[in-house]
Amino acid sequence: MMEGICHCGAIVWRFEGTPESATACNCTVCRRYGVLWAYGYEGEVIVVSGPTKAYVRGKAIAFHFCPSCGCVAYWRALRVDDAGRRRIAVNLRLTEPEPIANVPIDHFDGLDSFDDQPRDGRCVGHYWY
Repeated sequence: MMEGICHCGAIVWRFEGTPESATACNCTVCRRYGVLWAYGYEGEVIVVSGPTKAYVRGKAIAFHFCPSCGCVAYWRALRVDDAGRRRIAVNLRLTEPEPIANVPIDHFDGLDSFDDQPRDGRCVGHYWY
């Protein structure tokens, strides 16, 4: 299990296990936030707690951030799927670098093609100084 915490400590997320990959997206929102996402389903792989404010983009997704320190903590789907599960992704930049340093980066072109891009061998550790 790994844990992410916003800067002031008000929001905490927990991810069961270690993510298989982290997604770097270049969409108009993610590139501004500078986030690295790890995906799962709320209440299954990912549990979140703490008060948030949300920026709702379109009709599918809400980005949740801390109202005190401003850290982007996670995004959550606005709707549940046919099985009643809700997709969620946590910002891996809120966890300590060492446990996730070797998690491979997947690039997603959310700006133009909306396609996954080939892996280039970089891991989360390459994104830290």
